[in-house]
Amino acid sequence: MAHSKSSKKRVFIGKRNAERNQAIRSRVKTFVKKVLAAVEAKNVDEAKTALQVAYKELDKAVTKGVLKKKTLFQEKNLDLH
Repeated sequence: MAHSKSSKKRVFIGKRNAERNQAIRSRVKTFVKKVLAAVEAKNVDEAKTALQVAYKELDKAVTKGVLKKKTLFQEKNLDLH
């Protein structure tokens, strides 16, 4: 249990950041799944546009500190090409 005002604030901020991070991770996973679905369906045009959007979302997640750079490179290096 947090006792001081600042520790209570830190608990609140930690929960807020965790929710934001989870939302960003979920969004990234959704876009990666769209790419994989387009590749499965052999829809080249849709796969290319979905891949660009997925890369953009991955880059945003790294910029916001949700994902590490190494994770970004691993995701981009998967069989998404």
